[in-house]
Amino acid sequence: MIKLALISEGVNTWPVYVAQALGLWQRAGVEVDLTVTGSSIQQLDALKKGAFDIGFQQVDHIVRGVELGADLFIFMGQSHAPELSLMVSPDINGVADLKGKTIVVDDARTGYSLLLKKLFEQHGLREMDTQFKNVGGSQERFDAMKNGEGSACFINPPFDRNLVAAGLKNLGASSDFFPTYPGPIAAARRAWARDHKAELMAFIRGFNQAYAWLQDGTNKSAAVQLLPARLNMAADAAGRALERVFCQPRPQITEDGVRQVMDLVWAAEKFTAAKTDPAKYMDLSYLREAGE
Repeated sequence: MIKLALISEGVNTWPVYVAQALGLWQRAGVEVDLTVTGSSIQQLDALKKGAFDIGFQQVDHIVRGVELGADLFIFMGQSHAPELSLMVSPDINGVADLKGKTIVVDDARTGYSLLLKKLFEQHGLREMDTQFKNVGGSQERFDAMKNGEGSACFINPPFDRNLVAAGLKNLGASSDFFPTYPGPIAAARRAWARDHKAELMAFIRGFNQAYAWLQDGTNKSAAVQLLPARLNMAADAAGRALERVFCQPRPQITEDGVRQVMDLVWAAEKFTAAKTDPAKYMDLSYLREAGE
């Protein structure tokens, strides 16, 4: 049994729903127990302590965790960088208008909060010019924005469209602001992976089969029916998302992508140690062997 943790659900977790619905993990030889945690920090802490075996995280979580002594590593890319929308309250017309405003995030020190800080800096906002409020995953950020608890957030589909329907504005997508930034990855503890290689390989194979199934156009109708059952998303929007996301090659994590994240983490944490090789945070040998 593998204990899998997701911070939040969205289009990028579609392969998980496929693997569950089609029994792909069971056929590969492993049972997967899924938990949606709603918090990247709590999830990472639980992953480090062994409460979860695999976590879908952002790269910076692993870089920071390893630098602080965690036995974690990235073993595959989980999804392409999501099309996160910069959603703002109706009174905001541009990034500069967020001066003095509250920004709702998962956690101010991690993930896409680091990109928001970089974006704000590019538009002349200093760190002291905005207040970041930690609320949690996508559903939590959606609720906070809808309730007027903040003036801006990064959020994924379909939550962004639902906020537009509620009267909020969309100032652009994360892929427009940062086109080469890596997407979420799958991570585990190195010791666990060594001791449970067969289970990890089965997990990777099942996930890869689910991704390939979504890329097969003959499965579009069945795939589209899966997503609205998990998310508040209309079937036509799910169909568009399927064509947009899964027409791309299987997501990969690269050393160049990890280096981008290392630069952000070093700046945010004010680390003084010299940056090392990205291989310190990743081992793709399991992925390569699972594909053979």
